[in-house]
Amino acid sequence: MNCELAHNAVHGYFDGELDAVRAAEFEKHLETCAECQASLEHIDSLRKQLQGSGFYEHASPQLRARVREGVAAITETTRVRAFARWRKFFVPAFAAGAVALLAVAFFAMQSRRESGRLSAELLDAHVRSLQPGHLTDVQSTDQHTVKPWFDGKLEFIPPVTDYSAHGFPLVGGRLDVVDGRNVAALVYSRRKHVINVFVWPLRNAENPAQSIGSRQGYNWILWRRGEMQFCVISDVSAGDLQQLRTLMKQ
Repeated sequence: MNCELAHNAVHGYFDGELDAVRAAEFEKHLETCAECQASLEHIDSLRKQLQGSGFYEHASPQLRARVREGVAAITETTRVRAFARWRKFFVPAFAAGAVALLAVAFFAMQSRRESGRLSAELLDAHVRSLQPGHLTDVQSTDQHTVKPWFDGKLEFIPPVTDYSAHGFPLVGGRLDVVDGRNVAALVYSRRKHVINVFVWPLRNAENPAQSIGSRQGYNWILWRRGEMQFCVISDVSAGDLQQLRTLMKQ
């Protein structure tokens, strides 16, 4: 496990969401990775700070007395105006700033956790497809055969193109399940290596996942095009996957 994947998995491990195999793998990696150890310590520290912080703090009797003494030294008009300005500006500004910081921290943690979980599911689906008899439901090098095959089997029809001229011949396609939804899996080959291209439409208000990673010799790239989410994954080099992604984005 490299550090890039560990960064995706660290939140799942911290929250106890990894299965036994992935948790054991991460713990082994953690023994020799100071960066990941620091990430775990940072997450733990952040959680303790959030849990221990109060959004409202009662003033101590000493502070109240000092404020009253200061207020008594100024005129009533100045006191009222100063208090009004303080309440109008500083209180909303402090509250807004605190909420914004918490929101940024929460969504950053949530995004990394979701990205790690999704990439793990896609990797599982890729490895599962390599078992005998699981790679294709429709086997053909003709895009005009593979694309119509999906019609009626999914609520969308994935874009299918044969890239044989660029060294990525089409092998076929199949139906798969990722993240609890039905997805299209297009199968290509590259120098006798299998490449899976997973395609599915984004749900309403869903943030698209975009990441590049590797694990146990497999590389993947997640990206969005229009309203569709794509993921290419294989044991070919990251450069080969980048080339295929560039072809698919044209």
